[in-house]
Amino acid sequence: MPGPETERVRVALAEDGTVRVTTGRADAVRATGLAFDRAVLGVAGAVLTWPVLGPPGLPDAEIHDVGRAQQWLWTVYGETVAGAVDAAGTAHEAGAADEPGTVGEAGAGTVDGAGAGMVGATGASDPVTVPVTAPAVDARAGALAGSAARLALGHWAARWWPASYLDGIPALEPDLLGLELAALTHTCQQLFDDVEDQPDAGAAELIDDHRAALGPLLRWWRAAPPGTTTARRLDVVVRLIDDAADGAGLDGEELRALRAALERHGVTGETAAGSTVPVEPPDWTSPFDEPTDPPSPFDEPTDPPSPVDVGELFARRHHDYALAAGEPLVAGGRVIARGAGTNDWRRYPPGFVDAAENAVTWTASAVGAGRRIEVDVVADVAAPVGGARLAAEVHVNGGPPHRVPLARRDDVWTGRADVHIPEAGPPRIEVGILLPGFDPEPSPTLEPSSRTDRDAVRALARRRLARAEEQPPARRESDEDHEPFLAEIAASATTAEEDY
Repeated sequence: MPGPETERVRVALAEDGTVRVTTGRADAVRATGLAFDRAVLGVAGAVLTWPVLGPPGLPDAEIHDVGRAQQWLWTVYGETVAGAVDAAGTAHEAGAADEPGTVGEAGAGTVDGAGAGMVGATGASDPVTVPVTAPAVDARAGALAGSAARLALGHWAARWWPASYLDGIPALEPDLLGLELAALTHTCQQLFDDVEDQPDAGAAELIDDHRAALGPLLRWWRAAPPGTTTARRLDVVVRLIDDAADGAGLDGEELRALRAALERHGVTGETAAGSTVPVEPPDWTSPFDEPTDPPSPFDEPTDPPSPVDVGELFARRHHDYALAAGEPLVAGGRVIARGAGTNDWRRYPPGFVDAAENAVTWTASAVGAGRRIEVDVVADVAAPVGGARLAAEVHVNGGPPHRVPLARRDDVWTGRADVHIPEAGPPRIEVGILLPGFDPEPSPTLEPSSRTDRDAVRALARRRLARAEEQPPARRESDEDHEPFLAEIAASATTAEEDY
């Protein structure tokens, strides 16, 4: 996602003592307190943010430890910005700044209100006014600018990808995405340090958590047509995973198979798929040889690799969705109102609810002298059957919220409860869904999300899937950061095979 070779940014000391690097890109898109329109990366001494719906380019930064950030600033913004940030930090420590926003001789400042509503690793931070006090400086995208942007976008996809059976947007296979994030994290090692305040720093943890996809990934790598963009990307990811696992001392059948496959194909710092470096042909096993051990899914194939069905390789199985949105089941009574609820993705973890706008429906009915509301929510393919339970939050005529517990039944979260609905006039009923304990606390910077906001994210997902399905020929190395994730390529293949 890096933009032009040189970009104008502003560096300033904020009222809270942090140093802000602002590009103005987020303000140009739309300054919001939403969480799902920003890609966020926690790095050494700072939080970086990119607007996922805006043009590509350098991130905004909220730097809380200038000393720690100096190890990576130049690899993202270039030496000029690194020097301006250092000057701002020095001015703050020495008490030399006359007022917030002054950077002294560094010649940097920021636009009025820049940094307000920046999203941190866990949500939106409080606004901090940083007035203009000095001109902008030239930032030159460093060696890690593109990889950092791609890593942040991958974490965004893991949290906010709008997977929906109803909308025809397939889910991204989480283990496959997790392995590519591990490879990117290993590439971006310089962004992180040993302080335990960087949730995005653990390549080894990502490999360990998502090792279930190593076998299918290895099969895909072996069978990828040489010379294609996908073959090159697979090769890079596989090699980086091996290097990260080796450096962290990870072991296991999957990782040993990965190392053996790389050694067998002669990968030692050069890519195998599509490489011009001669690679020794494998010693194919004779069909008459007696195997010494039971076959393993990670074993090297005894015949030349044949094409694999990527969609089948990473397909996420689901049951038939028998309950379509808008067709709630009502247990008796006279229906007095029905409608669709609000599907605010921020109020529950990923993988619980279908992301479609019409995934939440409700029906209010009169049962004897009482009133009852039933809520149905289309579940995500991977939604848990037991354990955590969602709840519906019901407001009648603007009154206080009433919680309705929801239980998983087949492909739907469903629940009903008695509520007070006045008889005078048609009721105004609002229904939202949440996971109790996960729902964010009310905040002045957390704006209500609208259908327009969510539709923009759905459009982004569809564009990325369409690009993944195109499978263009191999491109220049500088284009690598713009390519689809492997999980998007697999998802686009799955879409072509399933009846969405």
